[in-house]
Amino acid sequence: MSLLARTTILLAFAASLSGCAATSFHVGHDFDPGIFSANVVRGKTTQEEVRTWLGAPTSTGIRVDPDGTRYNEWTYYMADGQLSELSETRLKTLEIKFDPQGVVRGYAWSSSSR
Repeated sequence: MSLLARTTILLAFAASLSGCAATSFHVGHDFDPGIFSANVVRGKTTQEEVRTWLGAPTSTGIRVDPDGTRYNEWTYYMADGQLSELSETRLKTLEIKFDPQGVVRGYAWSSSSR
């Protein structure tokens, strides 16, 4: 699932909670993308190093590129905010592609802050 699709799903989930009595929400777990970006070396960094820096991923899966190359994919995401002010929602996502040997081959991350 693409980063945009995950972001849309997270925000839709948050909006669907607007009928609930609670005024705030939190999805996923917080992580520091700065630690990742300061330390990652594409083609060298391993899954274990990433797990040490960020903890367990929020979700895992397989990505197959158009050329047929298969990657293990880890996703970290976190969203929180107030249901009454969704425009103030804080959202962070990080998708990491690992080769079959568990080495980082690519990644994409985005964030927004209140």
